[in-house]
Amino acid sequence: MRVIEQFEDAEGRNPGETSIADLPGVLKLRKELCETNSVNESQIPDALLERLLIGASEYPPVCAIIGGILGQEVIKAISGKGDPLKNFFFFDAMDGKGLIEDISEP
Repeated sequence: MRVIEQFEDAEGRNPGETSIADLPGVLKLRKELCETNSVNESQIPDALLERLLIGASEYPPVCAIIGGILGQEVIKAISGKGDPLKNFFFFDAMDGKGLIEDISEP
């Protein structure tokens, strides 16, 4: 998402004004960002960027799911019961699965 967001900023576009025709520019920016941040490019697959460029700018069902998870995490934080999510939660709308990525130091 950050790659596309920075591409839109660099091109002076509003969110969601990208298309599949912008894929070469997005891939070039991904390479630059990955080199700058010492991240392997395979962490941001081409297929994911294509899907984000082709798809709609908002996904209401996904917003509902993420909102529900956020509410659950707020309740955990306030009540002190259970461990909250650590760092990142990725949700794939195509297959309906979520992934928690814990990048804290071991």
